[in-house]
Amino acid sequence: MNEHRLKALLVSVGTCLMIGFCLVPFVWMIAVSISKHPDFLGSTTFSATLRNYIDVATIRSLHFLDYLRNSLIVSATVAFACAMMAASAAYAVSRLHFKGRMTVSLGVLALSMFPQISLIGYLYKLMRSAGLINTYPALILPYIAWTVPLGFWILLSYISRIPHDLDDAAIADGASRGLVFRKIVLPVAAPGLFSAMLLIFISAFNEFLFALMLTTDHNARTVPVGIALFQGLHGEIPWGYIMAASTMASLPLILLAIAFQQYVIRDITRGALKG
Repeated sequence: MNEHRLKALLVSVGTCLMIGFCLVPFVWMIAVSISKHPDFLGSTTFSATLRNYIDVATIRSLHFLDYLRNSLIVSATVAFACAMMAASAAYAVSRLHFKGRMTVSLGVLALSMFPQISLIGYLYKLMRSAGLINTYPALILPYIAWTVPLGFWILLSYISRIPHDLDDAAIADGASRGLVFRKIVLPVAAPGLFSAMLLIFISAFNEFLFALMLTTDHNARTVPVGIALFQGLHGEIPWGYIMAASTMASLPLILLAIAFQQYVIRDITRGALKG
């Protein structure tokens, strides 16, 4: 076996092992979710059923659909608002040569390193004094502050690659900075914008600590906390329900990743002035 074939074989084996390592938890989750008995490994037969999915979607005491609705509303709002704020900040830092712009960028990065657990006590007091506990704003506002640094650094790298000649040409024709940003920079940076929105959406959708501390019932509670509290509702661990709910909660993220794939993998390094 020559060196080229050996390298191809090793790459193929490594790829298969990595894919298997990543997919095993999802396969296990789906297997448990469709099993009549979660402890099916100790049984000689495996009986498949969709009863867990039907129960999760129809039993009102579980409130799974309420949790899913809350997660979608909060995450979508955060993704859009945060992406717009991050894009504006990234454009200002990359185009406006003001004193201390790198300090601002590094400061945003430094603030994002504070652990959530160090902030949740003060955040809870603030939200309680404002009367926002168990409301959407109680989650949306902290999530925006938490994910803005992520969106800012993603979009800063995209927008910095856009040639300044586009801005100069538009400004020479009488366009304002705001018009240049809306009509030129945002369309050209669309792949980066969609990438940032997708990552922000996933981060907000999966967040647990803030949602646990700042919500009290199904009116504002999100999916991660709702699924974690299935145990308290039944006095035991209902693995079938937990895995069925987890599978259903993963679908929006999978569909979004598939829908935005063409934007995320687009060749963003090509010259904006080409053609």
